[in-house]
Amino acid sequence: MKLSNFKFELPQELIAKYPSKERDESRLMVVNRETGTIEHKVFKEVIHYFDEGDALIFNNTKVFPARLFGKKEKTGAKIEVFLLRELNHSARLWDVLVDPARKIRVGNKLYFTDPEGNELLVAEVIDNTTSRGRTIRFLFDGTDEEFNGELEKLGKTPLPKYINREVEAIDRERYQTIYAKENGAVAAPTAGLHFSQNLMKRFELLGVSFAEITLHIGLGTFRNIEVEDLSKHKMDAEYFKIPESAANIVNKAKENKKRICSVGTTSMRAIESAISAESLLKSAEGWTNKFIYPPYDFNLANAMITNLHLPKSSLLIMISAFGGHELIMEAYHEAIKEKYRFYSYGDAMLIL
Repeated sequence: MKLSNFKFELPQELIAKYPSKERDESRLMVVNRETGTIEHKVFKEVIHYFDEGDALIFNNTKVFPARLFGKKEKTGAKIEVFLLRELNHSARLWDVLVDPARKIRVGNKLYFTDPEGNELLVAEVIDNTTSRGRTIRFLFDGTDEEFNGELEKLGKTPLPKYINREVEAIDRERYQTIYAKENGAVAAPTAGLHFSQNLMKRFELLGVSFAEITLHIGLGTFRNIEVEDLSKHKMDAEYFKIPESAANIVNKAKENKKRICSVGTTSMRAIESAISAESLLKSAEGWTNKFIYPPYDFNLANAMITNLHLPKSSLLIMISAFGGHELIMEAYHEAIKEKYRFYSYGDAMLIL
């Protein structure tokens, strides 16, 4: 498989700018690998494809308000700082991207103020990492809770650039799953955005188990693949954690030959990064740069919920490995014809 196998023409107007009115009322395309059939549903009807004893695997990462706007000392130049990941918790060291980068050098201090002009945080640039990348240290003496509170006040929800609009109040709630717990992502695990409290309760009453894992999504998820030969592509590493409780739920469902559904590509990357010699899920914690592309033998999940992805993206490539390249590309052409909404705030697909 080459990168060019995943090219298709996506009309710009099909990239969703806003979420659906209700989380569970987006559209749902159901793709059946055995029969090759494609059905059109509403997302809350997804429950009809599950039964008692089945397992859903959720990524409980939480998006933090990673986009900050500060001013450079002395000149007062406005600088955008995008927090990528925390490097050292006690020292408050962070990997960031800065824009415009040409103005930011090692030793510079950046001041972050609230709309009333009150200075809330100060950071010092201590290293250059890439042309736009810097390592910064926040000079803050308070508690972790106080520090996180200041970030919440200052930061904006890091909507992906392709949404191409200003962040609005609705984004703070809707660019976050209802089960988000573990702070650390700069992008939402978007397949999970369709789950409402009501739908989760209905799954519980049905006897479906929830396995919660964590994978903190970084900006690498949006990085373009630059090589035609997919075996040469290197993914950015992302932190993940599989608790023993989640591994037990998934392994029990596998043992009982039940449906195991990965909610999103990030959940799939995490579980496929923690496979035991017996092809079971094991508890694990660390960093994964796993890139899944066809052909690939999946070890655990026999169903997958995912959003509709951009052409030539690593996410589309992964679901093609799961659903079969020909069938998935047929489904995508059908989605365009039927005017499904694409990407983070878009509609969903269930692959059986």
